[in-house]
Amino acid sequence: MKPAVMRRWLLTALALVVLGAFALALLRSGPLAPIRVTVHTVAEGVVTPGLFGIGTVEAQRSYAVGPTAPGRLLSVEADVGDPVRRGQVLARLDPVDLDARVAALDASLARARNAVVAAEAQQRDARARAEVAAIEARRYDTLGERRFVSPSAVEAHRQAHTSARAGVDAAAASTAAARDDLVRLEAERAAVLAQRANLVLVAPEDGVVTARQAEPGNTVVAGQAVLQMIDPTSLWVRTRIDQHRATGLAEGLDARIELRSHAGEAHMGKVVRVELLSDPVTEERIARVRCDRAFKEGSVGEMAEVTIHLPASDRGPVIPNAALRHRNGQVGVWRLGDGGPHFVAVSTGAESLDGEVRVVSGLAVGDAVVVHAERPLADGARIRVVDALSGLTR
Repeated sequence: MKPAVMRRWLLTALALVVLGAFALALLRSGPLAPIRVTVHTVAEGVVTPGLFGIGTVEAQRSYAVGPTAPGRLLSVEADVGDPVRRGQVLARLDPVDLDARVAALDASLARARNAVVAAEAQQRDARARAEVAAIEARRYDTLGERRFVSPSAVEAHRQAHTSARAGVDAAAASTAAARDDLVRLEAERAAVLAQRANLVLVAPEDGVVTARQAEPGNTVVAGQAVLQMIDPTSLWVRTRIDQHRATGLAEGLDARIELRSHAGEAHMGKVVRVELLSDPVTEERIARVRCDRAFKEGSVGEMAEVTIHLPASDRGPVIPNAALRHRNGQVGVWRLGDGGPHFVAVSTGAESLDGEVRVVSGLAVGDAVVVHAERPLADGARIRVVDALSGLTR
């Protein structure tokens, strides 16, 4: 064979090899290559939905301890972090002239009691005089009927009896006035003593001091807090949950609390209150979650992650959330069949926080569905199933 003809044959063979390699490359990795996908086999199971929120640890019961009247602080007998018992003295205010007022009222009370004794004695004397006057008036009435005495004498004794009875009434009024004055002074003394007692600030309940807002020598006004304290057994988590995902939130649901300072350590609790008012700015609902046991660690104001468990769904087909697709306004999945993938509309139910979705209709247990695809799919597209795609596992 001539060299020129041989070269033509060699070049033709080489061109065919290059074209074949190019075609093979297109079929394997180019736009004509099968679309690599990861698939999931629909299994039967139960989905436990949940709500996730971020919250802060707060005390349900907190107290501001302060005076009911203005005064100057003499001493503050508790500091931040101190545990206190109910009735324990926390601070004292200067009584100024209250002790002198109590002493003056004690003297006035003694005089008022003596006045009551004197008034009662005068009342007894008036009653005795009235009884004697009554006897004399009756005797003179009898004598007057028999004409042993003149009518003027009878009238004089009747007048004496009337005056004696008026004296009894006057004595009774004086006794009542003396007793009223005694009651008034006792009330004034009790009020001063109560005012004096209010100058001693005591703990309303067992708790822990969280803030000290005044020091000895400071002048405080009525209602101003000298110390603040909380009941550490009343801690709960004020949890914020996105309104869009708050469906099913209700009191009594179980919850899992994880403090930021103790990541990985779960505290079980319950939703004890769902607030009526939501946050219109952040569009969040507010729930109060209380731990089943008192927090032994952490602090008030600490951030916490809260997972609220909703009631579990019934058993049925379960797929990963990543398998759901939106097409032409429908929610569905790419189900694998003999002719390749086909889009199937599905109806979904409960969804768990780890991405599992309960399928109500549209799929059966054992169906294979596409989870991830390297390119958009179409009905009947050529695909190749792989274990992992771009770092994702099926």
